[in-house]
Amino acid sequence: MIKIFEHGAFSTYSQVRLDESRSSVLEHSQYGVRSKTTVFISHKHDDLEDLKGILGFLQQRYGVKVYIDSQDPSMPPTTSAETALNIKERIKQCNKFILLATNGAIESKWCNWELGYGDAQKFKKNIALFPMKPKGAYDSAYKGSEYMSIYPYIAYFDGTEKYKSGRPIERGYYVRTHEKDGNYITPLVDWFNDV
Repeated sequence: MIKIFEHGAFSTYSQVRLDESRSSVLEHSQYGVRSKTTVFISHKHDDLEDLKGILGFLQQRYGVKVYIDSQDPSMPPTTSAETALNIKERIKQCNKFILLATNGAIESKWCNWELGYGDAQKFKKNIALFPMKPKGAYDSAYKGSEYMSIYPYIAYFDGTEKYKSGRPIERGYYVRTHEKDGNYITPLVDWFNDV
């Protein structure tokens, strides 16, 4: 059974500066060859503390370049059509799209718009949810369960789970994808490297 991450679960990684994620994703590409995998993280602005932990986790463990629009000084100060155009461009420029899928983000019209646009640009191969529920809440309190049946999502396997063949699944982080013929997992490192 997959467990939903809790708010604060990645706080040990939160010693990062969010302003480092404001630089253009184009800086990480030279002569058409990217030096790092770039990731657009859609998020609710109320979730900045959890976002810092996720940002640190992804950068330290996987060496990716994360872009978050809330730290981008080129974004207009007031949300407008220009904001939407800028975000569309950043999503296209990044290799991967992740929605920090908290209950607040699931209910946010803006995050849902970004998820829809990310889906159109990244398809199933390059899009994933990072599901997160309130600390101490049951998994049933998580509002994004239906999203997890549509989109690939990041999950942690503790080494006690097994493949259908009976072989144990190695402990670690994976991207889990639902298909008509079953569920598939890809190590998160491989997902980031498949660009």
